[in-house]
Amino acid sequence: MSESELEIVVDDPTAPEDDSPAVASVRIVDVAVSILLLALAVALGYDNWRTGIGWDSTGPQPGYFPFYLSVILAGASLYGLVTSYLSRQEVSETFVTRAQLRRVMAVFVPTLLFCLVTQFLGLYVASFVLIAGFMRLVGKIALWKSLLTALLFTALMFVTFDIAFDVIMPKGPLEAAFGY
Repeated sequence: MSESELEIVVDDPTAPEDDSPAVASVRIVDVAVSILLLALAVALGYDNWRTGIGWDSTGPQPGYFPFYLSVILAGASLYGLVTSYLSRQEVSETFVTRAQLRRVMAVFVPTLLFCLVTQFLGLYVASFVLIAGFMRLVGKIALWKSLLTALLFTALMFVTFDIAFDVIMPKGPLEAAFGY
């Protein structure tokens, strides 16, 4: 049996179901992203136009290069809108199903909460909670292993950044209680 004939099939018991209903089509997502990028390009273009997009005696004004980058972004967004409307293939093509979106949200929401919690509890406490939570809830790993791994990783991160390299990281009340 040659090596090219070997095939390893691994079933993922947590894989989303094949019959999950569609949440959004490719066309809807293409149009939404193009509109958001176009709005960003217009906002950036206006702001850079306001700060100056011409040349003065010292060279280009502050908004010169960013303005033209926003023009390119706007052009690409318009191209994306036109191709989305003209494409007949993407109408029925599913971008994401409900089961797939649930899996994405299982990672996105805790990560977003991590960013918010970091502002109040500091990077290290938020990292500990995120790592332990992901390992326990998503990875289905034993509680003691999750807590130990999160503690070791957070301690290693603290020693590396705060002690060895003296990098200023967001700190919370726990670090303040220990004098950092």
